[in-house]
Amino acid sequence: MLVQDVTSSLAQATDFASQALNAQVQRQQQLVLRFSDYNREQQLRLTQLCQQLDGVVQASPEQLTVLLNQAAGRQLAHQWSLVFTDQAIVQIQLTQIMKQYDVFWQAGEHRFNLTKKPMIYGIMNITPDSFFDGGQYKTKDDVLNHVDEMLQAGADVIEVNGQTTRPGFTEVTPEVELERTLPYIRAIKERFPEAVLAVDTYKYDVMQAVLEAGVSIINDVNAFTDDPRKLKLLADSHVGLLTMHSSREQEYTDLTSSMRDFFEQNLATLTSHGIDIERIALDQGIGYSQVAHGEQDYVMMRNIDEFNYLRRPMMVAISRKGYLGLLLGLKKEDRLPMTLVTEAAMMLKGGRIIRVHDVAETKQLITLLGRIENGYWLSNND
Repeated sequence: MLVQDVTSSLAQATDFASQALNAQVQRQQQLVLRFSDYNREQQLRLTQLCQQLDGVVQASPEQLTVLLNQAAGRQLAHQWSLVFTDQAIVQIQLTQIMKQYDVFWQAGEHRFNLTKKPMIYGIMNITPDSFFDGGQYKTKDDVLNHVDEMLQAGADVIEVNGQTTRPGFTEVTPEVELERTLPYIRAIKERFPEAVLAVDTYKYDVMQAVLEAGVSIINDVNAFTDDPRKLKLLADSHVGLLTMHSSREQEYTDLTSSMRDFFEQNLATLTSHGIDIERIALDQGIGYSQVAHGEQDYVMMRNIDEFNYLRRPMMVAISRKGYLGLLLGLKKEDRLPMTLVTEAAMMLKGGRIIRVHDVAETKQLITLLGRIENGYWLSNND
């Protein structure tokens, strides 16, 4: 028996049905497999297995074609040898096919596989004016204790922030930002040497200093392209980049298409300057529209799957944000349940980096959704 991944052939077809199916496959992270060179008994067993994985199957004596989501494809590769004990070559082929759909984020010395499990990206604000927890952590012990809590609860990354970019923020100098962040970066690295640290900054001087301090990720709300020095600095490093789309300075006629154009051009610019694409993750910029917490934010919560075709991890950054106050009248301290609902909706559409204040609850959410996503009942009646 043989298997081929024919997903890419959909993009080459010009008829409407193929184009529509290709768009669905990209958004819903599906794939199309074609099996051949089997006998009648193998066809029946293969059909049953694909149907148990909720695949759309078309079978004939010559070939079987199945449409599956990627989670089901991984289950198929994992379970294959239990159903077909004499088809090792197909096991190898399936494993190789599914590896092509893995999404990695290289961040310094760390290479995260975000395919099977989203990342928990914990927020550690060292600012007096952050919208949710500004000024809450005033001493080094406060910060280190909170970092310890987040790591113990399951945070994969700790992001240290010394300059808020909330709507209407007041800019601080690079010197002030570094006074706020560098001592804590050093203290966290000393107390928790295995912790993966990120910094949220758009200033070149701050980026330069925190790279020297050993951070693994830089998160830039200006997408790294506002200062040409950034591109050279980052190309000469191994740090992970979190590049954000923002429309605070412009209005769109077609939001999704404009965002698609932005990310394609931004990725092209970054990679053309020698930054490996595996180092780049994306952020839609929810909360960074011309109208804060307006209609565009809800579009971006819904349309996150429109960017799955880029094969880069997308951040979900909505933790306790102001849309929950405007829409539901919730105070900041009461927004966790609806934050989790929004995160779940966006994760199910492809969000892979969950930027949060509440790590333990997010860990529970990811565990539960992961179990549901892989909830297939595979029973061999033979």
